[in-house]
Amino acid sequence: MSSEIVVEPAPHDVWLPDGALAAVGRRRIALALPDLSGPAQRIPRAHPDNSAEVTATLRAEVGRATAEHGGAVVDPDDSPDLLLEASSVLDRSSNGRNEDQVSTLDVESRFRFVRDGGRVTVTADTATALLHGWFHVVRLGETAFTGPDADERHAPAFALRVLDHWDNVDVHPVMGQVERGYSGGSIFYADGRVREDLSRVTTYARLLAATGIDRVCINNVNVHAREARLLTDDLPEVARIAAALRPYGVRTHLAVSFAAPMTLGGLATSDPLDDDVRAWWRAAADRVWATIPDFGGFVVKADSEGQPGPFAYGRDHADGANLLAEAVAPHGGVVHWRAFVYDHTQDWRDRTTDRARAAYDHFAPLDGRFAENVIVQVKHGPIDFQTREAISPVLAGMPATRLALELQVTQEYTGQQRHACYLAPWWSENLGFRPWGEGGAAVRDVVAGRGPGASAAVTAAGGGGIAAVSNVGDDRFWTGHPLAQANLYAFGRLAWDPTLDPAAVLDEWISLTFAGPDGAVHPRVREVLHAVLDESWRTYESYTAPLGVGFMVRPGHHYGPDVDGYEYTPWGTYHFADRDGIGVDRTRATGTGFTGQYPAPWRDLYEDRATCPDELLLFFHHVPYSHVLHSGVTVVQHVYDTHFAGVERVRATVAAWESLADLAPGAVPTDVDARVRERLAEQLRSAVEWRDQLNTYFLRKSGVADARGRTIY
Repeated sequence: MSSEIVVEPAPHDVWLPDGALAAVGRRRIALALPDLSGPAQRIPRAHPDNSAEVTATLRAEVGRATAEHGGAVVDPDDSPDLLLEASSVLDRSSNGRNEDQVSTLDVESRFRFVRDGGRVTVTADTATALLHGWFHVVRLGETAFTGPDADERHAPAFALRVLDHWDNVDVHPVMGQVERGYSGGSIFYADGRVREDLSRVTTYARLLAATGIDRVCINNVNVHAREARLLTDDLPEVARIAAALRPYGVRTHLAVSFAAPMTLGGLATSDPLDDDVRAWWRAAADRVWATIPDFGGFVVKADSEGQPGPFAYGRDHADGANLLAEAVAPHGGVVHWRAFVYDHTQDWRDRTTDRARAAYDHFAPLDGRFAENVIVQVKHGPIDFQTREAISPVLAGMPATRLALELQVTQEYTGQQRHACYLAPWWSENLGFRPWGEGGAAVRDVVAGRGPGASAAVTAAGGGGIAAVSNVGDDRFWTGHPLAQANLYAFGRLAWDPTLDPAAVLDEWISLTFAGPDGAVHPRVREVLHAVLDESWRTYESYTAPLGVGFMVRPGHHYGPDVDGYEYTPWGTYHFADRDGIGVDRTRATGTGFTGQYPAPWRDLYEDRATCPDELLLFFHHVPYSHVLHSGVTVVQHVYDTHFAGVERVRATVAAWESLADLAPGAVPTDVDARVRERLAEQLRSAVEWRDQLNTYFLRKSGVADARGRTIY
């Protein structure tokens, strides 16, 4: 009896199909790479050099593109169309910053792009930076060569650009292999161990390098017993993952358990001030860097949602973070210490305990006490990656601390990659938010180390940068929903330049992902994808939780509507709806006082119903259903109107996508079309359910009929 061999389909090419390299691949390309790692190299490196491997990658990229599209690799003296050259750019400004404003890590990524008479030269100090320059040319396509003469300097706005994977080595009985993962299993682990074949990890590194991401934390911040051993027993396996990422200049980080000295080292304590504990962490760090010389550092979730931390010993977060910082400092490592800390066992009857206050209450008093290589990683909002919430006040409250903005690319509360929801417009709002009012610094300035009152150490380090929870799994399309790839791409691009227009970033993704063999995209495909995705986040918001109230999802898996799902649980995420009104009073006058954590003018704008933005009204205020919004409609009518309108917008989205069926074969790949149709059908079903449950709940709670007489149950 013969057994049939099943061949798994190759992973989707995402934004680097062959067609995306057509414009550059048909050119004559030269590489001038004398010695990026030799003694003449004058860049001060923050980690061991990987020039040889990345240089080999760059040569392979150029060779593959020219072979596929008919170009040629030529000598630098042979008048190439594109010259990739190792040359110092240290004395040139970049992205509007002076040399003393650019960190060493930042310099390792920056490059110069010159177009002169249709010929392009890219120069960089490092192989990784030159690789970023190569992908910049790929992204520009034909316009790289046909535009007007130009001399541009490019550098990332954030020195640290990190993706956190919530992957488990073992399949967790509740959360599965990837916690909050909606794209299959892990690309790193299978069958309780690191995968034998890590070629897909290298492909992933290529995708990340093409957008500007340069660091990956490879395991869950909720470090379970099996995953904790990555730090010790499985370190050689971690080194294999690092080796798979390294050819594209991507560095490896690990999430570690604060209790590791006890659970792995056999000590009786994990007290951060204990000498034996400090020695254990130093030895652990020494082993990691001896095995992986370009290792990045540790990510820690402590004293949060049951994870162990320094509170058990009467210590604070600075004590805990500085313990690890001391251990990794000799190796140039960093510690990302997450600020996601709150009481998850509170009494729902207690209206004085406010989950939104927790991060600021815990961390702001510690400003200035964290070591220089500690980065406090702050979720963009004070609650938990909701579709709409206010910016976390922690981002304005710790000028003497390196802060990183944490986003969530995986769509936990935004449709779980079953709904099309392009998040870049929301992230752009967060990055551009000005905590001190118009004319003041923006969040993007704070996490780049240039906020008001920033200490010299914070500025010199380039701040803490940006991190996000990845949405990738072993699904053929990487992100489950093919259109969710746009979120991963957009995060990388905004991490490099947070001032980019989200619509323009989406257009880049379309141009690359849907490029035909000649590099062109059918204009109707481009038009439809913009129609589907440009306003998709606001569409999602319109048929889910209204006016910033948050949650209203089914507990546990967080998918689909359940208005009272968390109302009487210990998690502290309540809307307090009654017959008279809805919303959380977070004012200083009558509520939890949360508004007082913001600087002026927002502390006062949020405090007053008359000036609080409509989209955050229920986040900050408990109001009657009859309260009239700035839009001119009442709260309850707003709920009815937006939920009916949201469903109709999803119907229009479905129709727009289905209109592509009339195009010639190949404009949209058959497998992509089938998966998108399947996901859009589920989105429409779910949107109807959200509409009917939310409208019915508000009707029954308020007793106020819909002014338009539509069907509500």
